[in-house]
Amino acid sequence: MSFDRQAVVQKYQRHEKDTGSTRVQIAVLTERINALTDHFRTHAKDHHGRHGLLAMVSKRRRLLDYLKRTDLEGYRQLIAELGLRY
Repeated sequence: MSFDRQAVVQKYQRHEKDTGSTRVQIAVLTERINALTDHFRTHAKDHHGRHGLLAMVSKRRRLLDYLKRTDLEGYRQLIAELGLRY
């Protein structure tokens, strides 16, 4: 269920010290969501964990809306890289 946060941050950061930009936050949330989705395949009755998953999905949705408003080209590129919105 774990993932390497540092690797995700390094892949999506804009510059060396960038650890909290919108782009990085969306990528980290996507990795966490993917890890939790696998977790729920084996633990179907973990309803408290599912609540946290839904909160993460909502936060990612808000961040994606913000990115779309402020940087449309960056939004499209990030969507393609992460494999969201087929």
